[in-house]
Amino acid sequence: MGRDPQERADSASADSASGIDARAVEQPPFADFLGMKVTVVSRDLVTAELVVREELGNRFGILHGGAIMALADNLGGTATIANLPAELTTTTIESKTNFFAGIAVGDTARAECTPLHRGRSTMVWQTRVTRGDGKLAAIVTQTQLVLSGKR
Repeated sequence: MGRDPQERADSASADSASGIDARAVEQPPFADFLGMKVTVVSRDLVTAELVVREELGNRFGILHGGAIMALADNLGGTATIANLPAELTTTTIESKTNFFAGIAVGDTARAECTPLHRGRSTMVWQTRVTRGDGKLAAIVTQTQLVLSGKR
């Protein structure tokens, strides 16, 4: 944590496909706040790792469901941006999470985000989150709305 935006972008860009919009590789400050490390950014796959620190745990010593959802939401937004021209942007309009197993404090959550649908006005992404032992912990499906770049 505490890395500047260029350091965050450099860490993901080394494993990223060429030709991806810099906005996809450059992660928002929230990603750094959570402690996620985006490891691959391409049009077809975005991956990340998150070490489960105590402050991300729930009262039972496992990764809080909201942290899993935030990890997946960040990856879905990243994947959408990687598939958009520079004049467009995105926002999440729907997200659904199924939880299967806890990820203990001290373990590492690994997330892989892949496309289910890439349309002109919406994109749908599925993020599989696994524990360090490879067991499936959660699947998040989210819909991203494609917007003009004007705010």
